Amino acid sequence: MQFNPSHAALPDYPFPRLRALLSGIETRAQTTFDLTIGAPKQPPPAFLADVLQQNAADYGRYPPIAGTPDFKAAVAEWLVVRFKAEVAPAHILPLVGTREGLYMLAHILVRPGRDKVLLPNPFYPAYSAAALTMNAEPVAMTADHSTGFLPDLTALSPAVLNRTALMFLCSPSNPQGAAASRDYLKYALELARRYGFVLAVDECYAEIWTQTAPVGALEIASDFDNLVVLHSLSKRSNAPGLRSGFIAGDARVIAAFEKLRSYGGPTMPLPVQAASAALWRDQDHVAQARALYAPKFALAEQLLGIKRPDGGFFLWLPVKNAEKTTQMLWKQHGVRVLPGPYLASESEKSQNPGTDYIRVALVDGLEDTRAALTQLASAL
Repeated sequence: MQFNPSHAALPDYPFPRLRALLSGIETRAQTTFDLTIGAPKQPPPAFLADVLQQNAADYGRYPPIAGTPDFKAAVAEWLVVRFKAEVAPAHILPLVGTREGLYMLAHILVRPGRDKVLLPNPFYPAYSAAALTMNAEPVAMTADHSTGFLPDLTALSPAVLNRTALMFLCSPSNPQGAAASRDYLKYALELARRYGFVLAVDECYAEIWTQTAPVGALEIASDFDNLVVLHSLSKRSNAPGLRSGFIAGDARVIAAFEKLRSYGGPTMPLPVQAASAALWRDQDHVAQARALYAPKFALAEQLLGIKRPDGGFFLWLPVKNAEKTTQMLWKQHGVRVLPGPYLASESEKSQNPGTDYIRVALVDGLEDTRAALTQLASAL
């Protein structure tokens, strides 16, 4: 059986790699903790199930690719409330999880002469997969301690920028939790417009912050040329199973993406669009969910001596050898974490920036988090 070579170029996804790493290792611990997946475990707001039930009859209708007027209006209203950004509903598209948009953007943007996709390193795997399946080159921009855990955009050469189709940024960054400043985002957008590529800002963690709400990319733009942002209800509303997000920004990109989705993209069922609209319009549950992370990070500061990041719900913990540490934590302490190298790659100029880090997701309840962090502190 022969397959498309671009499919063969895809590396194994982080979680199968983790299963292989721990295969055959029996833990000695009586209680185990899984801190690997970034899926909030607190329940979504109760009204979510009610809205789905109220609209259940609409499962019998095909949903519109472009989204219902109410869904788009709810997103547009939220963008004004959260970012003071006036986005026309026609410039918004629903996504069946933001991974859909992150992966499919390269399909409309990569072209001859524009065969490079820039991504922060570490990165969400969909960024690099988007490039590889389009036979483009993923260009990893190191985002480590020396750069403030965001890529150094001033280090990019004109030779690379002139061949760039798409630049991904994530703010707050996954897994480090660094939030981009207004000036940083302005410079990124300036590069996109000067060199003719699209800046795609993944803002899935923008509602989980420590002291100050992170700046959004739409806030810093007088118009949305060369810019799109992606948001999700998975983290914001504790609803990863809803598979609901959106992309908004440059009207040309949105139109091209809508055309592509008409052929191969999944569509969001009408009850899910109705429930999503209700979630985007409600701010109270977001503040309540955000407050639950503060005591968990306070525990991490107390037990591990780390400083809480600007946003997100991960710890990016320095260790001496990520894979060996991961195996030790599981075998001796029953704590499952994700090795940093599985979220990053080597580049021409530097080693894999995740080599000596592990990612820890603080998504469990407070008491389970306390027990897990106590085990981590004992081990590390």
